[in-house]
Amino acid sequence: MTAMNRSEEATVKGQTTTGGACEFVASGSLAPCTLVIFGASGDLTARKLIPAFYNLYLADSLPKPFVVVGCSRTKLSHDAFREKLKQAVAREGNIDLGRWRDFAAKLFYQPVTYDSQESCQELADYLRDLDKKQNTGGNRIFYLAVPPNLYPVIAGKIGEVGLSREGRKGNGWARIVVEKPFGRDLQTALDLDKVLHKSFRENQIYRIDHYLAKETVQNILMLRFANTIFEPIWNRNFIDYVGILAAEKLGVENRAGYYEQAGVLRDMFQNHMVQLLALTAMESPSLFEDDRVRDEKAKVSRSIKPLARESLVDNLVLGQYKGGMADGKEVPGYREEKGVNANSITPTFAMMRYFVDNWRWQGVPFYLASGKRLARKETKIVVQFKNVPHSMFREVLDEKIAANRLVLGIYPEEEISLTFQTKVPGAKSCLRPVTMDFTYYQGFQGSPLDAYAKVLLDVMMGDHMLFWRQDGVELSWSYLTPILLECETCANREAQLHPYEAGSWGPVESLKWMSLIVE
Repeated sequence: MTAMNRSEEATVKGQTTTGGACEFVASGSLAPCTLVIFGASGDLTARKLIPAFYNLYLADSLPKPFVVVGCSRTKLSHDAFREKLKQAVAREGNIDLGRWRDFAAKLFYQPVTYDSQESCQELADYLRDLDKKQNTGGNRIFYLAVPPNLYPVIAGKIGEVGLSREGRKGNGWARIVVEKPFGRDLQTALDLDKVLHKSFRENQIYRIDHYLAKETVQNILMLRFANTIFEPIWNRNFIDYVGILAAEKLGVENRAGYYEQAGVLRDMFQNHMVQLLALTAMESPSLFEDDRVRDEKAKVSRSIKPLARESLVDNLVLGQYKGGMADGKEVPGYREEKGVNANSITPTFAMMRYFVDNWRWQGVPFYLASGKRLARKETKIVVQFKNVPHSMFREVLDEKIAANRLVLGIYPEEEISLTFQTKVPGAKSCLRPVTMDFTYYQGFQGSPLDAYAKVLLDVMMGDHMLFWRQDGVELSWSYLTPILLECETCANREAQLHPYEAGSWGPVESLKWMSLIVE
């Protein structure tokens, strides 16, 4: 690997913060509401949504009053639903259950057959009756924690029974949250949008991407536009390349059914990866407001240079993991995983070179890489600056001067590190690279919220900053759909899929680029 070694580290000490206004949203500033979770008996609700909501409750950041209504086809009583969620929260660990009893009193359950008009009408009647008892003002959030094929069904039924109409028949405001994937190509994304808009207006729709709620991701704009030392050099004149990595150590696990249909490009590149690229490359919005920020991200998507068929082989590497070692244990290859076709040609790794065809970024490559069963779980953005234009030290130094490097760590550590050159102490003139590190929670004495807690809070506040807008979805699919079509219909598709050993950094064919961003 050519990445820079850390021979010595210098730690940047941040000021201690004690929380307060910048830590949490006060519950009194939020309107009362009901969170209606479709798919409430599923894994997402138990592992992510309820622990996040309970943490908001512990932080006194939920509206007063609030209610959670779980809905699914499973028959459960209120008490059985509460006990099921309590056990799930307890499994998460490090969560104080001392206030669970009070929180659980706000949890309710209503069985629903998603495609039944009668069943959904029963839900509507139940919610209106509960609203009168709990005094939640008719304000409702509908969270679709269900497979994507149910999005149109449920959204349509919500509209048909009158729950999406704001300010009518006892309703307050109504908001719907959908998880990715937003379709599987451009046409299906357009079809999904039409169905959603039959019942909901655009400002009622929240397309969630939890990557955008991570601290380091949120801080990209602050780092760039609140510090004059970075923005003047954030362009083609000073930056050599940008690398964006989202590596998974685990394999497909229990998601084979979904992953066989999606693959890494649909699973990661259409959403998470292009969002990280947009935040890194966007121009400054005139104000830090949701639509102005999303306007600038959309401009980046419009500027991404399309990949012609003949240039795919030079800009895209696809791979699929085979058996290998992970944490000292032998693990199976993708085709040996339960639920995977033995002859599957679904890619589990992709590395793509993007170019943003505008004034700021002309000629600067963006290397985006994501995959499963890689060497470690890591997500980061690497900004590699150009070499010094003239070396005044060439007569006294033998070594090459390594260029400056800025790394925005997203996982496992949320941090920023900057590597630069200094002189080695002593009489001899020698250089050494040193790294200044800033860890987000260093000196922070509050209780951080996870990504799902933040996005739930933003939905309650009506803030779209961390959510996709439909034009962004369409622009992302417009770029990726021709690539998917070419990759999935070419005659030598399997020949384009390079095997890589589990626990490695991907196919050999990708290492010339991976070496630029992996330390």
